[in-house]
Amino acid sequence: MERTLKYKRILLKLSGETLGGADGLGIHPEQAEMVAKIIAEVRQENVDVAIVIGAGNLWRGRTGIQRGMDRATADYMGMLATVMNALALMDAMERNGMYIRVQSAVEMRAVAEPYIRRRAIRHLEKGRVVIFGGGTGNPYFSTDTQRLYVPWRLMPMCSSKPPKSMAYMTRTRSGTPMLCGSNT
Repeated sequence: MERTLKYKRILLKLSGETLGGADGLGIHPEQAEMVAKIIAEVRQENVDVAIVIGAGNLWRGRTGIQRGMDRATADYMGMLATVMNALALMDAMERNGMYIRVQSAVEMRAVAEPYIRRRAIRHLEKGRVVIFGGGTGNPYFSTDTQRLYVPWRLMPMCSSKPPKSMAYMTRTRSGTPMLCGSNT
């Protein structure tokens, strides 16, 4: 019996810690590989996947701020860290046979496309996974803000609120990535 899918397109918010080691810090290739395999299973169901990735494994802006760093500078460092995570995940996913595009709200054409809504939608339509790094490109906003903002831009069927087609990947206490549904 053929399965009916509830969603054809999802936005997955990955915490940066998902790519980290047992302590959630750094980028551990084996963790990126595990996440890539989970996403590959979703793609095999012909579900379009867009990913917003955090950077808590590499940088916490509040730590810099607590030590006197300018807030905007701390936030920009976080944006750069999200792009680093996006590239690490892209590499693992490509090694698992997926076609990936990284888009960034902070312009850095050598490593990522600039975020262009229509281009992102077209990539999804062509079966590519789109990973968004760089947050919103503005200081004072977190990747959680981006998690709420991107669906309105990518999901043409949206009206006044984001669709209930989001998921969040976090880690269990043992360090295993876990995919969770979300209605926010």
